[in-house]
Amino acid sequence: MNISAESKIFVAGHKGMVGSSICRLLNQEGYSNILTEEKSSLDLLNQKQVNSFFQDNKIDVVFFCSAKVGGIHANSTYPYDFIYQNLMMQNNVINAAHSNNVNNLLFLGSSCIYPKNANQPITENQLLTGVLEQTNQWYAIAKIAGIKLCESLNIQHDRDYRSIMPTNLYGPNDNFHDLNSHVIPALIRRFYEAKTSNLNSINIWGTGNAMREFLHVDDLAKASLHIMNMSKLDFNTFNNIIDESHINVGTGQDISIKNLVYILKEISQFDGDIVFDITKPDGTPRKVLDISKIESLGWSPTMTLKNGIHQTYNWYVSNLDTAKKV
Repeated sequence: MNISAESKIFVAGHKGMVGSSICRLLNQEGYSNILTEEKSSLDLLNQKQVNSFFQDNKIDVVFFCSAKVGGIHANSTYPYDFIYQNLMMQNNVINAAHSNNVNNLLFLGSSCIYPKNANQPITENQLLTGVLEQTNQWYAIAKIAGIKLCESLNIQHDRDYRSIMPTNLYGPNDNFHDLNSHVIPALIRRFYEAKTSNLNSINIWGTGNAMREFLHVDDLAKASLHIMNMSKLDFNTFNNIIDESHINVGTGQDISIKNLVYILKEISQFDGDIVFDITKPDGTPRKVLDISKIESLGWSPTMTLKNGIHQTYNWYVSNLDTAKKV
C-alpha cells in the first residue's frame, strides 16, 4: 500500500508498549500526520464513541495495537476480561474503520493463537488445527476472531486489512506488574527489587524448562511498517502462496525460562538464590515461530535478546515512577 507522508494514521493503543514503539518509528521515518487519542476521550470498548471518532476524522491507515494483555496469572484470574475486552475493542475499531471507508489496517495478534501442541517451529497454517493452551485461551480466541474479521472484510468487501502474529514481546513501556505482566517485565521488576532490597532468594513459577521466544518491540514496529508498506498486489500474491491471511513475526529462536532467569540475574547483579516453584504451571511446553515467510519479504530482527533485555532493564530503572505496574 505504501503509506504516504500525507496519510492520516490512527494508532490505537498509542501509550502501550507496541503502540508507543510504532509511533516512535513513524515519527523517525517522517510520518507527521499521526492521530492518537487518550482513553479518557475515546474508550475503545464504547462502540458509539469509536464510530463517532472515525466519522469525525478522515483516517487513511489504522494500526490496531490496543489490547488487554498479561501473563499466565492474569489470564487465569481474569478470563472474562480478556475475552470480552479484546473482542469488543477490536470489533469496534475494525468495524468503524470499514464503515467509514478506511481501506488500510494492520491488526496485531499474538502467537498464542496457535494450538498448545503445535509442531515446532510454528507455521501460519497451523491455526485452528488443535486445542489451545488453557491458561491463555480467552485472549487467543479473541485474537483469532480478529484475524478472521479482517480476513472476512478482505474477501467480502475487498479491504486491505493485514494481520501479523508477534511472538512474546518486551521492551520500554511494557507492564511491569509482578503478577499480571508477561515474563520478562515481571522478572525485570522482581530482580531489581530483590537486588535493591538485598533479598536472599527469588521464587520463579514452574520448572524453568518451558521454552519461549522473545522479540523486542522495536523490531516488531519495524516489521509492522514493513508489512504495511508492501503493495496490495505483492501482499496478496504472497498470501495466496502461503494460503493464510496472517504472518508470523519473531526471531525464530527460543530460550528456556531457566536460562532467561539467569540472564536477568546477571544483568541485575543479583547475588541471591533462584528457587523454581514446580507446583506452579509452566504453560505451553515450547513455542517458537517459523518466520521464514516474513524473512522472505525482506524483514528480519536486529536486536539480540541479551542486549534487548539489558536495554529494557535500564529503561525500567530510569522510569521507576512512571513505568506501568497494573
